[in-house]
Amino acid sequence: MSAGDPVSGPAAALDGIRILDFSHALAGPYCTLLLSDFGASVFKLESPAGGDMGRGWGPPFAGEQSSFFLGLNRGKQGISIDLKTPEGIDLCLRLIDRMDVLVENFRPAAMDLIVECSSGFMSITGTEQGEQVRSGYAVADINAGLFSAIGILMALRARDLTGRGQYVDISMLDSMISAMSSNYMSYLGSGKVPRPLGAAFPTVVPYSVYNAKDRCFSLAVGSEKLWATFCRTIGREDIMADPRFETNARRVENRHALEEILQAVFGERDMADWIACLRAAGIPCSPVKNFEEVAQDSQTALRNMFPTIDCPAVGPHRVTGPPIKLSETPARIGRPAPALGEHTRGVLGELLGLDADAADDLAARGVIFPLARWRAGERAKTGI
Repeated sequence: MSAGDPVSGPAAALDGIRILDFSHALAGPYCTLLLSDFGASVFKLESPAGGDMGRGWGPPFAGEQSSFFLGLNRGKQGISIDLKTPEGIDLCLRLIDRMDVLVENFRPAAMDLIVECSSGFMSITGTEQGEQVRSGYAVADINAGLFSAIGILMALRARDLTGRGQYVDISMLDSMISAMSSNYMSYLGSGKVPRPLGAAFPTVVPYSVYNAKDRCFSLAVGSEKLWATFCRTIGREDIMADPRFETNARRVENRHALEEILQAVFGERDMADWIACLRAAGIPCSPVKNFEEVAQDSQTALRNMFPTIDCPAVGPHRVTGPPIKLSETPARIGRPAPALGEHTRGVLGELLGLDADAADDLAARGVIFPLARWRAGERAKTGI
Protein backbone atom coordinates (compact mmCIF):
# COMPACT_ATOMS: atom_id res chain seq x y z
CA MET A 1 0.00 0.00 0.00
CA SER A 2 1.45 3.37 -0.98
CA ALA A 3 1.82 6.30 1.40
CA GLY A 4 -1.07 8.32 0.07
CA ASP A 5 -3.40 5.49 -0.86
CA PRO A 6 -6.62 4.88 1.09
CA VAL A 7 -7.48 1.52 2.56
CA SER A 8 -9.16 -0.63 -0.11
CA GLY A 9 -12.95 -0.63 -0.17
CA PRO A 10 -15.76 1.78 -1.09
CA ALA A 11 -14.95 5.44 -1.64
CA ALA A 12 -14.44 7.38 1.60
CA ALA A 13 -15.50 10.96 2.31
CA LEU A 14 -11.94 12.21 2.89
CA ASP A 15 -10.06 10.20 0.26
CA GLY A 16 -7.12 12.23 -1.05
CA ILE A 17 -6.70 14.38 2.08
CA ARG A 18 -3.24 14.12 3.62
CA ILE A 19 -2.64 15.02 7.27
CA LEU A 20 0.70 15.42 9.01
CA ASP A 21 -0.02 14.64 12.64
CA PHE A 22 2.38 15.92 15.30
CA SER A 23 -0.16 15.42 18.08
CA HIS A 24 0.22 13.21 21.11
CA ALA A 25 -1.74 12.02 24.17
CA LEU A 26 -5.52 12.17 23.56
CA ALA A 27 -7.17 15.28 22.04
CA GLY A 28 -5.10 15.45 18.85
CA PRO A 29 -4.92 11.69 18.21
CA TYR A 30 -8.69 11.44 18.69
CA CYS A 31 -9.21 14.18 16.11
CA THR A 32 -6.99 12.49 13.52
CA LEU A 33 -8.51 9.08 14.30
CA LEU A 34 -11.93 10.42 13.28
CA LEU A 35 -10.51 11.85 10.05
CA SER A 36 -8.57 8.67 9.28
CA ASP A 37 -11.70 6.54 9.64
CA PHE A 38 -13.24 8.49 6.76
CA GLY A 39 -10.34 8.09 4.39
CA ALA A 40 -7.80 10.80 5.22
CA SER A 41 -4.18 9.61 4.99
CA VAL A 42 -2.75 10.41 8.42
CA PHE A 43 1.03 10.43 8.84
CA LYS A 44 1.84 10.31 12.55
CA LEU A 45 5.18 12.01 13.08
CA GLU A 46 6.97 11.07 16.32
CA SER A 47 10.36 11.65 17.88
CA PRO A 48 12.80 8.72 17.74
CA ALA A 49 13.21 9.23 21.50
CA GLY A 50 10.17 7.22 22.56
CA GLY A 51 7.44 8.77 20.41
CA ASP A 52 3.95 9.67 21.57
CA MET A 53 3.70 9.69 25.38
CA GLY A 54 0.47 7.70 24.98
CA ARG A 55 2.49 4.63 24.00
CA GLY A 56 3.30 4.20 27.67
CA TRP A 57 -0.11 5.03 29.18
CA GLY A 58 -1.05 1.74 30.76
CA PRO A 59 -1.68 -0.90 31.85
CA PRO A 60 -3.28 -2.59 30.06
CA PHE A 61 -0.64 -3.33 27.43
CA ALA A 62 -0.68 -5.52 24.34
CA GLY A 63 2.89 -6.69 24.16
CA GLU A 64 4.90 -3.56 24.94
CA GLN A 65 2.26 -1.15 23.63
CA SER A 66 -0.58 0.41 25.62
CA SER A 67 -4.14 -0.46 24.64
CA PHE A 68 -4.78 3.30 24.93
CA PHE A 69 -2.37 3.98 22.06
CA LEU A 70 -3.57 1.08 19.92
CA GLY A 71 -7.15 2.33 20.01
CA LEU A 72 -6.44 6.00 19.27
CA ASN A 73 -3.87 5.55 16.53
CA ARG A 74 -5.22 2.77 14.34
CA GLY A 75 -5.44 3.63 10.66
CA LYS A 76 -2.38 5.92 10.75
CA GLN A 77 1.08 5.59 9.22
CA GLY A 78 3.99 6.07 11.59
CA ILE A 79 7.04 8.12 10.69
CA SER A 80 9.85 9.09 13.04
CA ILE A 81 12.13 12.08 12.40
CA ASP A 82 14.43 13.91 14.79
CA LEU A 83 13.27 17.53 14.55
CA LYS A 84 16.24 18.68 16.62
CA THR A 85 18.50 18.21 13.59
CA PRO A 86 18.69 20.51 10.52
CA GLU A 87 18.11 17.55 8.21
CA GLY A 88 15.06 16.53 10.22
CA ILE A 89 13.59 20.04 9.98
CA ASP A 90 14.22 20.03 6.23
CA LEU A 91 12.45 16.68 5.79
CA CYS A 92 9.53 17.92 7.86
CA LEU A 93 9.16 21.13 5.84
CA ARG A 94 9.23 19.15 2.61
CA LEU A 95 6.53 16.84 3.94
CA ILE A 96 4.38 19.80 4.97
CA ASP A 97 4.46 21.04 1.36
CA ARG A 98 2.70 17.81 0.37
CA MET A 99 0.01 17.92 3.05
CA ASP A 100 -3.49 19.39 3.25
CA VAL A 101 -3.59 19.61 7.06
CA LEU A 102 -1.07 19.83 9.90
CA VAL A 103 -2.23 18.94 13.41
CA GLU A 104 -0.21 19.74 16.53
CA ASN A 105 -0.68 20.16 20.27
CA PHE A 106 2.85 21.04 21.35
CA ARG A 107 3.47 22.22 24.90
CA PRO A 108 -0.03 21.73 26.30
CA ALA A 109 -0.86 24.35 28.91
CA ALA A 110 -3.37 22.14 30.68
CA MET A 111 -4.51 18.56 31.11
CA ASP A 112 -8.09 17.32 31.11
CA LEU A 113 -8.54 17.50 34.89
CA ILE A 114 -7.32 21.10 35.01
CA VAL A 115 -9.70 22.21 32.26
CA GLU A 116 -12.64 20.39 33.85
CA CYS A 117 -12.02 22.67 36.83
CA SER A 118 -11.17 25.90 35.01
CA SER A 119 -14.21 25.64 32.70
CA GLY A 120 -16.70 25.27 35.56
CA PHE A 121 -17.54 21.71 34.56
CA MET A 122 -16.47 20.14 37.84
CA SER A 123 -18.53 22.66 39.82
CA ILE A 124 -21.70 21.05 38.42
CA THR A 125 -20.43 17.46 38.47
CA GLY A 126 -20.78 15.48 41.69
CA THR A 127 -23.23 14.73 44.45
CA GLU A 128 -25.89 16.97 45.91
CA GLN A 129 -23.95 16.79 49.17
CA GLY A 130 -21.20 18.82 47.53
CA GLU A 131 -18.59 16.21 46.61
CA GLN A 132 -17.18 17.25 43.25
CA VAL A 133 -15.84 14.55 40.97
CA ARG A 134 -13.97 14.31 37.70
CA SER A 135 -15.84 13.09 34.62
CA GLY A 136 -15.55 9.35 34.09
CA TYR A 137 -13.77 9.99 30.79
CA ALA A 138 -11.48 12.76 29.51
CA VAL A 139 -14.34 15.02 28.44
CA ALA A 140 -12.21 18.13 27.86
CA ASP A 141 -9.77 16.26 25.64
CA ILE A 142 -12.52 14.57 23.63
CA ASN A 143 -14.45 17.83 23.16
CA ALA A 144 -11.28 19.50 21.90
CA GLY A 145 -10.67 16.61 19.51
CA LEU A 146 -14.23 16.79 18.17
CA PHE A 147 -14.12 20.57 17.65
CA SER A 148 -10.70 20.20 16.01
CA ALA A 149 -12.11 17.73 13.48
CA ILE A 150 -15.07 20.05 12.81
CA GLY A 151 -12.74 23.05 12.40
CA ILE A 152 -10.49 21.16 9.98
CA LEU A 153 -13.45 20.17 7.82
CA MET A 154 -14.69 23.79 7.80
CA ALA A 155 -11.24 25.04 6.78
CA LEU A 156 -10.99 22.44 4.01
CA ARG A 157 -14.38 23.51 2.67
CA ALA A 158 -13.31 27.16 2.79
CA ARG A 159 -10.16 26.24 0.88
CA ASP A 160 -12.33 24.59 -1.78
CA LEU A 161 -14.19 27.90 -2.17
CA THR A 162 -11.33 30.40 -1.84
CA GLY A 163 -8.13 28.48 -2.59
CA ARG A 164 -6.65 29.69 0.70
CA GLY A 165 -5.73 27.80 3.85
CA GLN A 166 -6.06 29.08 7.39
CA TYR A 167 -5.07 28.45 10.99
CA VAL A 168 -7.60 26.51 13.08
CA ASP A 169 -7.27 27.47 16.77
CA ILE A 170 -8.98 25.10 19.22
CA SER A 171 -8.86 25.69 22.98
CA MET A 172 -9.87 23.01 25.47
CA LEU A 173 -11.41 25.75 27.64
CA ASP A 174 -13.44 27.19 24.75
CA SER A 175 -14.57 23.71 23.77
CA MET A 176 -15.83 22.93 27.25
CA ILE A 177 -17.74 26.22 27.56
CA SER A 178 -19.39 25.67 24.17
CA ALA A 179 -20.32 22.08 25.06
CA MET A 180 -21.98 23.41 28.22
CA SER A 181 -24.01 26.03 26.33
CA SER A 182 -27.32 24.96 27.87
CA ASN A 183 -25.82 25.06 31.37
CA TYR A 184 -24.28 28.47 30.86
CA MET A 185 -27.47 29.86 29.32
CA SER A 186 -29.36 28.76 32.41
CA TYR A 187 -26.86 30.65 34.56
CA LEU A 188 -26.78 33.71 32.28
CA GLY A 189 -30.57 33.82 32.22
CA SER A 190 -31.14 33.39 35.94
CA GLY A 191 -27.97 34.62 37.60
CA LYS A 192 -28.08 31.53 39.82
CA VAL A 193 -24.80 29.64 40.17
CA PRO A 194 -25.57 25.94 39.55
CA ARG A 195 -24.47 23.22 41.93
CA PRO A 196 -23.97 19.46 41.47
CA LEU A 197 -27.16 17.41 41.32
CA GLY A 198 -25.73 13.90 41.17
CA ALA A 199 -27.42 12.07 38.29
CA ALA A 200 -30.35 14.53 38.12
CA PHE A 201 -30.99 17.24 35.53
CA PRO A 202 -31.56 20.86 36.60
CA THR A 203 -34.57 21.64 34.40
CA VAL A 204 -36.44 18.32 34.02
CA VAL A 205 -37.94 16.11 36.77
CA PRO A 206 -38.05 13.14 36.94
CA TYR A 207 -34.79 12.69 35.08
CA SER A 208 -32.33 10.71 37.19
CA VAL A 209 -30.98 7.36 38.37
CA TYR A 210 -32.98 5.31 40.87
CA ASN A 211 -32.29 2.24 42.96
CA ALA A 212 -34.51 -0.72 42.16
CA LYS A 213 -34.60 -3.70 44.48
CA ASP A 214 -31.45 -5.21 42.96
CA ARG A 215 -29.61 -2.55 40.94
CA CYS A 216 -29.78 0.97 39.49
CA PHE A 217 -31.55 2.24 36.41
CA SER A 218 -32.24 5.60 34.82
CA LEU A 219 -35.37 7.20 33.41
CA ALA A 220 -36.26 10.47 31.71
CA VAL A 221 -39.74 12.01 31.68
CA GLY A 222 -39.37 14.97 29.35
CA SER A 223 -42.95 16.05 28.64
CA GLU A 224 -46.32 16.41 30.36
CA LYS A 225 -47.74 13.65 28.16
CA LEU A 226 -44.98 11.29 29.30
CA TRP A 227 -45.55 12.38 32.91
CA ALA A 228 -49.17 11.23 32.81
CA THR A 229 -48.16 7.93 31.17
CA PHE A 230 -45.38 7.46 33.69
CA CYS A 231 -47.64 7.96 36.70
CA ARG A 232 -50.13 5.41 35.40
CA THR A 233 -47.34 2.94 34.57
CA ILE A 234 -45.90 2.93 38.09
CA GLY A 235 -49.36 2.79 39.67
CA ARG A 236 -49.24 6.26 41.21
CA GLU A 237 -52.00 8.18 39.41
CA ASP A 238 -52.52 10.05 42.68
CA ILE A 239 -49.39 12.16 42.26
CA MET A 240 -50.72 13.55 38.96
CA ALA A 241 -53.31 15.46 41.00
CA ASP A 242 -50.79 16.71 43.55
CA PRO A 243 -50.37 20.48 42.95
CA ARG A 244 -46.67 20.20 43.81
CA PHE A 245 -46.12 18.04 40.71
CA GLU A 246 -48.73 19.26 38.22
CA THR A 247 -46.19 20.81 35.81
CA ASN A 248 -42.51 20.25 35.13
CA ALA A 249 -41.68 23.64 36.63
CA ARG A 250 -43.46 22.64 39.85
CA ARG A 251 -41.72 19.27 39.85
CA VAL A 252 -38.36 21.03 39.57
CA GLU A 253 -39.28 23.24 42.54
CA ASN A 254 -40.36 20.20 44.57
CA ARG A 255 -37.75 17.81 43.25
CA HIS A 256 -36.76 16.28 46.59
CA ALA A 257 -40.32 15.49 47.67
CA LEU A 258 -41.01 13.73 44.35
CA GLU A 259 -37.69 11.88 44.33
CA GLU A 260 -38.43 10.48 47.79
CA ILE A 261 -41.80 9.15 46.60
CA LEU A 262 -40.35 7.61 43.45
CA GLN A 263 -37.42 5.98 45.22
CA ALA A 264 -39.81 4.24 47.61
CA VAL A 265 -41.83 2.94 44.66
CA PHE A 266 -38.84 1.71 42.64
CA GLY A 267 -37.30 -0.08 45.61
CA GLU A 268 -40.20 -2.55 45.63
CA ARG A 269 -39.29 -4.37 42.39
CA ASP A 270 -36.25 -5.60 40.49
CA MET A 271 -34.65 -3.42 37.84
CA ALA A 272 -35.56 -5.76 34.96
CA ASP A 273 -39.26 -5.56 35.90
CA TRP A 274 -39.19 -1.77 35.89
CA ILE A 275 -37.28 -1.58 32.61
CA ALA A 276 -39.77 -3.93 30.93
CA CYS A 277 -42.89 -2.05 32.01
CA LEU A 278 -41.43 1.42 31.44
CA ARG A 279 -40.23 0.55 27.94
CA ALA A 280 -43.58 -1.00 27.11
CA ALA A 281 -45.16 2.35 28.02
CA GLY A 282 -42.68 4.35 25.93
CA ILE A 283 -40.78 5.85 28.87
CA PRO A 284 -37.04 6.34 28.07
CA CYS A 285 -35.05 4.23 30.55
CA SER A 286 -31.97 2.05 30.83
CA PRO A 287 -30.05 -0.08 33.30
CA VAL A 288 -26.82 1.53 34.48
CA LYS A 289 -24.59 -0.74 32.42
CA ASN A 290 -20.92 -1.45 32.99
CA PHE A 291 -18.38 -1.60 30.15
CA GLU A 292 -18.57 -5.39 29.85
CA GLU A 293 -22.33 -5.24 29.38
CA VAL A 294 -22.02 -2.50 26.75
CA ALA A 295 -19.27 -4.33 24.84
CA GLN A 296 -21.46 -7.46 24.72
CA ASP A 297 -24.72 -5.66 23.93
CA SER A 298 -26.63 -6.58 20.76
CA GLN A 299 -27.17 -2.92 19.88
CA THR A 300 -23.46 -2.09 19.94
CA ALA A 301 -22.82 -5.21 17.86
CA LEU A 302 -25.44 -4.09 15.33
CA ARG A 303 -23.79 -0.66 15.14
CA ASN A 304 -20.30 -2.23 14.85
CA MET A 305 -19.00 -0.17 17.75
CA PHE A 306 -16.40 -2.73 18.88
CA PRO A 307 -14.79 -4.09 15.71
CA THR A 308 -11.82 -6.44 15.78
CA ILE A 309 -8.65 -5.55 13.90
CA ASP A 310 -5.59 -7.70 13.39
CA CYS A 311 -2.07 -6.63 14.25
CA PRO A 312 0.93 -8.78 13.24
CA ALA A 313 2.64 -8.03 16.55
CA VAL A 314 -0.14 -8.40 19.14
CA GLY A 315 -2.78 -10.35 17.23
CA PRO A 316 -6.49 -9.56 16.90
CA HIS A 317 -7.83 -6.96 19.32
CA ARG A 318 -11.06 -5.03 19.70
CA VAL A 319 -11.23 -1.27 19.32
CA THR A 320 -14.02 1.30 19.43
CA GLY A 321 -15.71 1.91 16.09
CA PRO A 322 -16.66 5.07 14.19
CA PRO A 323 -19.77 6.80 15.60
CA ILE A 324 -20.73 8.46 12.30
CA LYS A 325 -22.52 6.26 9.76
CA LEU A 326 -22.52 7.61 6.19
CA SER A 327 -24.69 5.75 3.69
CA GLU A 328 -22.58 6.32 0.56
CA THR A 329 -19.05 6.94 1.88
CA PRO A 330 -18.88 4.88 5.08
CA ALA A 331 -16.06 4.87 7.58
CA ARG A 332 -13.40 2.20 7.25
CA ILE A 333 -11.39 0.53 9.99
CA GLY A 334 -7.86 0.74 8.63
CA ARG A 335 -4.48 -0.63 9.55
CA PRO A 336 -3.45 -1.25 13.18
CA ALA A 337 -1.64 1.46 15.12
CA PRO A 338 1.92 1.83 13.83
CA ALA A 339 5.09 0.86 15.58
CA LEU A 340 7.44 3.79 16.14
CA GLY A 341 8.68 4.86 12.71
CA GLU A 342 7.18 1.82 11.00
CA HIS A 343 6.43 3.62 7.73
CA THR A 344 9.23 6.23 7.75
CA ARG A 345 11.16 4.91 4.80
CA GLY A 346 8.14 4.13 2.66
CA VAL A 347 6.57 7.55 3.21
CA LEU A 348 9.79 9.50 2.62
CA GLY A 349 10.48 7.41 -0.46
CA GLU A 350 7.07 7.94 -2.01
CA LEU A 351 6.38 11.53 -1.02
CA LEU A 352 9.91 12.97 -1.16
CA GLY A 353 11.67 10.57 -3.55
CA LEU A 354 14.19 9.52 -0.88
CA ASP A 355 16.10 6.45 -2.07
CA ALA A 356 17.34 3.60 0.10
CA ASP A 357 20.94 4.83 0.29
CA ALA A 358 19.87 8.31 1.40
CA ALA A 359 17.52 6.79 3.99
CA ASP A 360 20.30 4.56 5.30
CA ASP A 361 22.56 7.58 5.68
CA LEU A 362 19.91 9.57 7.57
CA ALA A 363 19.13 6.60 9.79
CA ALA A 364 22.81 6.00 10.58
CA ARG A 365 23.09 9.61 11.72
CA GLY A 366 19.94 9.37 13.85
CA VAL A 367 17.84 11.74 11.74
CA ILE A 368 15.17 9.13 11.03
CA PHE A 369 14.04 5.93 12.72
CA PRO A 370 14.16 2.93 12.39
CA LEU A 371 17.75 2.22 11.44
CA ALA A 372 16.84 -0.49 8.92
CA ARG A 373 13.87 -1.54 6.84
CA TRP A 374 11.09 -3.38 8.67
CA ARG A 375 11.28 -7.13 8.26
CA ALA A 376 8.59 -9.72 8.89
CA GLY A 377 8.03 -10.08 12.63
CA GLU A 378 10.27 -7.10 13.48
CA ARG A 379 7.34 -5.02 14.77
CA ALA A 380 7.01 -7.32 17.73
CA LYS A 381 10.66 -6.86 18.69
CA THR A 382 10.79 -3.12 18.13
CA GLY A 383 7.93 -1.58 20.01
CA ILE A 384 4.39 -2.87 19.41
